[in-house]
Amino acid sequence: MSAPAEGRPVRQLRLVVEAEDYEAAVAFYRDVLGLPEQAAFSGGDGAEVVILDAGRATLEIANPAQKKMIDDVEVGRQVAPKIRVAFEVDDARGTTERLVSAGAREVAPPTVTPWQSLNARLDAPAGLHITVFQELRTLEEREALEGFGTDGDRRPEV
Repeated sequence: MSAPAEGRPVRQLRLVVEAEDYEAAVAFYRDVLGLPEQAAFSGGDGAEVVILDAGRATLEIANPAQKKMIDDVEVGRQVAPKIRVAFEVDDARGTTERLVSAGAREVAPPTVTPWQSLNARLDAPAGLHITVFQELRTLEEREALEGFGTDGDRRPEV
């Protein structure tokens, strides 16, 4: 576990998902996608939870126009619910094949996006709509593309 960052009030983002078929969901995300198990707990009445390490977490907040644009680019139509989980991987094509073989439904195959990543969409266990993505350029290369930057860059204070 890493030390808390100075001046940051939030130490971790944890997405909690209820899975009707708990064993299948654990096998899919831990064993097939490859998220290492950090901890697991069980309680009375068959209660179980596993905490999987997904690396660095970010919270991506998009307005409706951006969500629509991402769906159009990655899938060609509106498909995502309000919450979509995205996993950065080293090989989007290979990961997509593995996940489909393990029971995910491919919504859209790996597609190169305008922001220079290779993104695939899947409907996965536990009712999650997911993206697996592979960055094709470094952050520095992507920052040079039109439309990239921070919100402060795009909206200078007046």
